[in-house]
Amino acid sequence: MSRPLRIQYPGAWYHLMNRGRRREEIYIDKVDYIGFIELLREASEVFNVCIAAYCLMSNHYHLLMQTPDGNLSRCMRHINGVYTQRFNRRHGHDGPLFRGRYRSILIDQDSYLLELIRYIHRNPFESGLEKTFGQYPWSSHKGYISNAKKLDWLHKEFILSMFSKDKNTGIRLYKEFVLKESSEDITRVLGRIRVPPVLGDDRFMKWVKENFFNKKYDKEVPQSKSLAPSVKDIRSAVCKFYGVDEKEILGYKRGVANEPRKIAIYLARRLSRDSLDEIAKAFNVGTYSSVSSVVNRIGSQLQTDSKLKKSYQQIYSSLTMRQAKT
Repeated sequence: MSRPLRIQYPGAWYHLMNRGRRREEIYIDKVDYIGFIELLREASEVFNVCIAAYCLMSNHYHLLMQTPDGNLSRCMRHINGVYTQRFNRRHGHDGPLFRGRYRSILIDQDSYLLELIRYIHRNPFESGLEKTFGQYPWSSHKGYISNAKKLDWLHKEFILSMFSKDKNTGIRLYKEFVLKESSEDITRVLGRIRVPPVLGDDRFMKWVKENFFNKKYDKEVPQSKSLAPSVKDIRSAVCKFYGVDEKEILGYKRGVANEPRKIAIYLARRLSRDSLDEIAKAFNVGTYSSVSSVVNRIGSQLQTDSKLKKSYQQIYSSLTMRQAKT
């Protein structure tokens, strides 16, 4: 099984989900549900994480979590591991309880946080487990509308403040918000078999790519391809460096040297992780073998041409090393 992409940094928000092995139940009775919620409370204190929402279904769970210390993996390893041990001991089972590694999506706070709160809290209703929204006992929804101190550990004050700085107004607006259906975008994305590792607007996606592509690219982590600069980004960077129009790197004239075009194709192969066929189409190259020829020639030239190598390294840095500038 390929490893999932984990982007961790202080203050990051995540939607987290895990499912029982072979879709088997991970909560058999009331004691299991209560025990898992108590484990979430313990984890929030021990690992200093902010759990803003949860929903426990019979064979899977949803969490919305912020990690002020950037320690998602440690926290989730503890939650899944400790719960498995307690579950197995209590029910006389052994072996793995969950189907494998938990699923995590890095969330753009400004664009999707409230949408995910609604999605998680409406999950039982939209799955047909409750006739009237808000009655399901194993989600954090009631913690948002109740003054019960047992759920004070929930990171709800921050979420409510996104509706209004006045607490009572915030609760009222929250109630109105969650009564509306979950957005089609969120439902569609989270309903996929393969969910994206990052969910956010263009600004957020650009920031993630600039800050984590170099650190996270790994052939054993297929999702890391999503952090790579796009061919469009590469063409733009090459045009800016050489001071040429994009038409110049998309056109080809036999016998006319076109260094910007060749460097762009080489960078696309190195950074975009697109196939040779995809790169051929992006640069109006006849066949994938032509792309391969360009890549091989530029690769050889970089070994002997110091001026070309310097130009290449400057463009490469502009695409992959922007973290130093932020």
